[in-house]
Formats: sequence, structure tokens, C-alpha cells
Amino acid sequence: MKHLLLAAMAAASLATGAFAAEPLPPAAIFTDPAPTPGHPARMEVLHIPTVGGLKINGVEYVAAGEGPHPTLVLLHGWPGNEKNLDLAQAVRRAGWNVVTFNYRGSWGSPGTFSFGGNIDDAQAVLAFVRDPANAKAVQADTGRLVIGGHSMGGWITAMTAAQDRGLKGVVLISAADMGLLGTRPLAERVAASAGNAETLAGVTPQSMAEDLGQHAVEFSLMTSAHGLAAHPLLVITSDDGLAPGADALVAKVRAEGGTRVSTVHVATDHSYSDKRIRLESEVITWLQGLK
Repeated sequence: MKHLLLAAMAAASLATGAFAAEPLPPAAIFTDPAPTPGHPARMEVLHIPTVGGLKINGVEYVAAGEGPHPTLVLLHGWPGNEKNLDLAQAVRRAGWNVVTFNYRGSWGSPGTFSFGGNIDDAQAVLAFVRDPANAKAVQADTGRLVIGGHSMGGWITAMTAAQDRGLKGVVLISAADMGLLGTRPLAERVAASAGNAETLAGVTPQSMAEDLGQHAVEFSLMTSAHGLAAHPLLVITSDDGLAPGADALVAKVRAEGGTRVSTVHVATDHSYSDKRIRLESEVITWLQGLK
């Protein structure tokens, strides 16, 4: 049945002339995994210790099969209205675990939200997954650990991965440059923050704008280039105004010696609203190509 479906999709693509532009998506996009008695796909609720003794909220989508499985840690943006959980499910169908989490002070995780704290939290999640006891419990292959993020989550991903040589790869999806935002006039920073405060604890638009301004230099996305050059890197951009910054980062990564950089531009909005299958396909295809 699957082969008939693939053939039909290929024929339709050829007939419309779309086949060359967008190849068939990986089977994981539209096919559930085969039954695995004793080792079904499942969801695990996580409480992940971070700086200050807090335990932030997380979820792991555990892949079907005995494992251990390669694992993607997936970071949401600011504040995280788009959490890309359809991407998480598709990556799981492709045989990967996916860990998602909410930064301290966001979406019910305890503590006070802060941009620097988000980086600490990402590092804490990686440490949690790598802990031998946790890795065994959630069937994670810590030798095949990838981190990826969308928007602000892409910035956190870049800043975190730049300091972590143990990763198998890095995925940036419409990565924002929070340092660049910090250089904008205060009124612009406050306006940007005002639309991103509804689910965040302990902060106001004014306090977030001041935080960005105070740390504009150290928060610059470009500071991650040297560290990112050591990793296989997938950079996906869209028509949201952030592509020039991502392009500049890619150029600097390559200038720093990065030779394993893949780039994709998708003509859509910041949330990839009408290109979700394309987004899933690009990520899964790249993950499957990691050696």
C-alpha cells in the first residue's frame, strides 16, 4: 500500500511540475512505525533540574523500538506559542527520541524567566539526557545527540552548541539574534517584548527590554560562529526578516572552518504555517544523513 501511495504522489508531482521543486517527503511524515511489542512509542513527563535547584517541565517523545535511540533536544521560541510538536512527532516516527521543555518562568516551569537563564536551562537539559541513569530510562543514545531550536530557541541552540563539542549536530530554524535586538532603541525593545510576555513569570516588557540591552554584546548570535564550526549544522530560514542574520552567521561559520553546513530557505512565514511538511522533511532528511 505504501508503495502505491508513493507512486501516486510521484505521478501527481510529475504531472503538476512540482516534483523537481519539492521531492517526496520521507516516509516518517505520513507513515506510523510498525508495531514493536514490548517497546512501543510513548511519552515521558520529565522534571529536569537546572540552576538554583529548580526543576523545569519537559516531555520526551520516545521512539518505538528497543533503543537506545538517537535523540533531538528541541527548543521553542519567545514565548513559545509555536512549539513545533508536529515536528517532534514526525522526528519520532523517523526513529529519534525528541525532548522538549519549557525554560524557567515559561509555560508553568518554576522560576523567573531570563534570556541568560534560558541558555543555562538548555545546558541543564543536555546534562540531564547525558546522565547515564536518565539515558537508560529514556533510551537515549548520548553519542547521537542533536540540539535544535526555532526563533529565540535557535539563538539558544547556537549559543549552547558553541560551547558543547559532544553534539552530533545542530539545527537552527529561523534563528533570532537576541543580541542584535538588544542594540535597538529601548522603545523598540519594549514593543517587541510586549507581545511576548503573556506566559512568562517574573518579568515585564520593560525588564526584558533592559535585559537585552544590558547583554547585547554577549548575546550576539555571531559570537557562536567559532564553536558552531565544529558541528554539522543545518540552517533553515524563511521570509520573516531573519534570513540575512542567519546568512551572515553561516558565512562566518564557514570562514571559521566549518565545512559541514547545510542551508535551506523556505518561502513562508516565521511559523512555517503553510510549509510544515516541508520543514519536517528538511529536518528529518538531514538527521538521517548524519554519520
